Amino acid sequence: MKPIKKEDLKQEIFTLYDDYCHNRIERRDFVKRLSAFAVGGITVSSLMSFLMPDYLKTKRFDSNDPRIITEYVEYDSPLGGGKMRGLLARPADAKGKIPGIIVVHENRGLNPYIEDTVKQAAVDGFIAFGPDALYPLGGYPGNDDEGRTMQAKRDRNEILEDFIAAFELLKEHEHCTGNVGIVGFCFGAWICNMMAVKRPDLKASVPFYGGQAPAELVPNIKAPLQLHYAELDTRVNEGWPPYEAALKENSKEYEVFFYPGANHGFHNHSTPRYDEAAAKLAWERTIEFFRNHLK
Repeated sequence: MKPIKKEDLKQEIFTLYDDYCHNRIERRDFVKRLSAFAVGGITVSSLMSFLMPDYLKTKRFDSNDPRIITEYVEYDSPLGGGKMRGLLARPADAKGKIPGIIVVHENRGLNPYIEDTVKQAAVDGFIAFGPDALYPLGGYPGNDDEGRTMQAKRDRNEILEDFIAAFELLKEHEHCTGNVGIVGFCFGAWICNMMAVKRPDLKASVPFYGGQAPAELVPNIKAPLQLHYAELDTRVNEGWPPYEAALKENSKEYEVFFYPGANHGFHNHSTPRYDEAAAKLAWERTIEFFRNHLK
C-alpha cells in the first residue's frame, strides 16, 4: 500500500482529528466520519495510524543525554491536586543560577513530546520544569487517548493551582535566578494566559494556540505576552480579536504571530500536524523572548 503523506490529505481530516483530540466527538464517531476519506487504497486503520502520535520514532532526547541533567521532582499543591510531580531539566554545563521556564502540556498529561520540550528548553540554557496534571490520577498513562480521558476528570482551575505551585517551586529552586517564564500548548496556553493574570511576578508568558484569559481579567496582566497561532486553527483563533482588543485597551505588552498554512498542534513533532518550519521559527522566537525578559 502506498505510504500516506500529509500533503495528500484534505484539511477536513485534520479538522476532524482536532475535534477528536479535544473531546468534541467520541472515538466511534471519529472512526465513522474518517471512513469517508478512506478511498484509493487508503484504509481507516491506516489513516488512524498516520494521524496518531508516534512517540517511538519522534523522540528527540535519550534519557542519558550528556547536555542536560534531568530528574522527576515531587511537590505539594494544596489548592490543586495535592501531591504533584514533574520533569525538571537543566543544562549540564550551567555556571551559577539560570532563569526558569515552566512548560505546560496539552489536554493529555506529560507525554513524551512535552518531555522533549522540557529538555529542549534546558539545552537552550534554562532550568525547565514540566508538571504532570495527571499525577494525582496515577500519572500520564502511556497513551494520549487515555490521558485525555483522565485529564477531563480534573477541574481545570485546580490544575491551574498545580502550575502556580510549580511556579513557586521553580522560582525558589537553588539553580534558578528567580526569574521564571511559562510556555504552554493548547490547554497549556490557557494556563499561560491565566498565569499572567494570577502572578504579577511572572516574567514572561508564551501561549501556543490555546484559550485566552477573560477580558475582565486582562487588567491584572503584568507579564509580557508572546502568542502563537495557527492559520487553520479557526476554533481557537475566534477568541483572539476580543482578547487583542482587551490587551490594547489596557495597554498590555504583547506580540502575536500567525503561521500560514499551519494547523492547531503544529509545534508537536509527534503527529502529522507538525509543521517543521513553523515550529522551528516559533520556538526560536520563544527562546529569544525568554532571553530578553528573564535576564
